[in-house]
Amino acid sequence: MRLPILLLAVFVAPIAACGPPVTISGIPKLIDGDSFEIGGTEVRLFGIDAPEGRQICRRDGGDWPCGSAAASKLAQIVGSGTLSCTEKDTDTYGRVVAVCTSGNVDVAREMVSAGFALAYRRYSKDYVAAEDAARTARRGLWSSEFANPWDWRRDENARPAQRSGKEPPAGANCRGKIKGNISFNSGDRIYHVPGSRDYDATIIDESKGERWFCTEDEAIRAGWRAPRLRN
Repeated sequence: MRLPILLLAVFVAPIAACGPPVTISGIPKLIDGDSFEIGGTEVRLFGIDAPEGRQICRRDGGDWPCGSAAASKLAQIVGSGTLSCTEKDTDTYGRVVAVCTSGNVDVAREMVSAGFALAYRRYSKDYVAAEDAARTARRGLWSSEFANPWDWRRDENARPAQRSGKEPPAGANCRGKIKGNISFNSGDRIYHVPGSRDYDATIIDESKGERWFCTEDEAIRAGWRAPRLRN
């Protein structure tokens, strides 16, 4: 009779170890249209992607700072109140990906409904209907010509690259030489800093979407991660 009791303990223990979702609350310090800090913890809104802070769109025949406009819209939605964020995931760098509410308002949904962020379909379909409605009503970004934020980051970060695959371009305004590699086996986007284990062996092939970065933060924001075992 002791064996079934032992087996029960083995199977129940992992379930007991699973706690409720982590909640972070506080007054946010905004970074851009979809991310901010609360008490020193960086939070990215789950399921959406807003224009980068320096992204420019076209509207009424002229340039429109849509990235700044998205950040301003998020500030308007949040106001000076407290956000309550429920963690959905944590990325490789410890950043919290969360659904955040201001009172009863889903902040991400409001951003998409206002047309200042897109549903990030790669990770969630939660806000697709809100995006469709904003597009039909031509709200926010939909009243302009714009690049999808993920495409804009790709193109922006490809600019300093050159074709050799060994070195960044001569004279580039870039103090670093960080290599953004795409794993052949897994498709993971991994960056390598000078002096790391695989840096010298890594050759950048821009035709496959690989590129150079000036800083680690730039690489992270473009969707690359550090190697899991760094030296």
